[in-house]
Amino acid sequence: MKLIAHKTLAIATLGLAVALVGCERPPIEAEQMGFRGTGMEHLVNPRTEAQLLKINQVPDPLPAVSQDGPRAADIYQNVQVLGDLSIAEFNRQMAAHVQWIAPNQGCSYCHDTSDFSRDARYTKVVARNMLRMTQHINEEWQDHVQETGVTCYTCHRGENLPQYVWYTNPGPRQAGGFAADRQGMNLASPEVAFSSLPYDPFTALLGQANGDINVLPPTALPYTDREGASIRQTYDTYGLMMHFSDSMGVNCTYCHNTRNFHVWEQSTPNKVTAWYGIRMTRDANVNYIEPLTGVHPPERLGPTGDIGKVHCATCHQGLNLPLLGVSQLPDYPVLSTRTGDTTPPSADDLPAAEDLMGPGSD
Repeated sequence: MKLIAHKTLAIATLGLAVALVGCERPPIEAEQMGFRGTGMEHLVNPRTEAQLLKINQVPDPLPAVSQDGPRAADIYQNVQVLGDLSIAEFNRQMAAHVQWIAPNQGCSYCHDTSDFSRDARYTKVVARNMLRMTQHINEEWQDHVQETGVTCYTCHRGENLPQYVWYTNPGPRQAGGFAADRQGMNLASPEVAFSSLPYDPFTALLGQANGDINVLPPTALPYTDREGASIRQTYDTYGLMMHFSDSMGVNCTYCHNTRNFHVWEQSTPNKVTAWYGIRMTRDANVNYIEPLTGVHPPERLGPTGDIGKVHCATCHQGLNLPLLGVSQLPDYPVLSTRTGDTTPPSADDLPAAEDLMGPGSD
């Protein structure tokens, strides 16, 4: 009997340890966001918040310079986006881009330093289009970015490539028979907070220009119908919602009243902000990023040959307000408004990757 009791205690202790693996030790701070009794609370772990504070500091702005004097387009050649800046401000802006994107490589990451005017490196072609996209977002998508806006640093954080981008995920090689089709699920993917939901909800829901993101189906059990709110689309939607939650460090009640997810009148204002954010992300992916696919060399493409695209984590990186809500636009106002034509070029208007050099290292 004593041996059995010891075994039972050991099994119970192991079970408790396994249960606690997915939990966080207190204290957990809760902020009430809705009516009492609805469970609408924003939960915060002070320890992880302290870590996020350290890695989400905005770099000090470069010293202000004169806005007087000749315009950059009158002195330099092939300045297509920032040409109406003064020479001093143009050079300051370029120095900021080096700090934000290529602190180790310097100017040569984008430029052929033997002739800065040449579109010799694909990174320069990409950077020009990303400038257009940044100005477009800050001017046209204030319903999401508001007055805080975005800069190159919001996504890049001193790295050539943003840490968080997504590619179409074909999934692992599959066995045959009844295991041949897992419906893109059951892999405990980090993209969906290690849930068993679809590991690539982004291609269907953020990689297209239009389309609703639904949960409730119009008919009973429409499993395979991708049009409308099928059960398969519901899986994608919940996978995307898990990504939202993980990317911003919030739970469902940050946007929803979970007694009835789809009723807007009972949701928080954050749901409206998120609605615009989804459409802003699609706009960036479809109109500004995907046309650059042919400019990139193969080593910068995903397993199916697509370019890295943006989702919530690209900017938010664990916080509901990117960079703790600190705006860089007062120090770099040129990024908040159009300076020339911000219309993205079509893929046909861009050079091919084989005609361009890679990033410089000198």
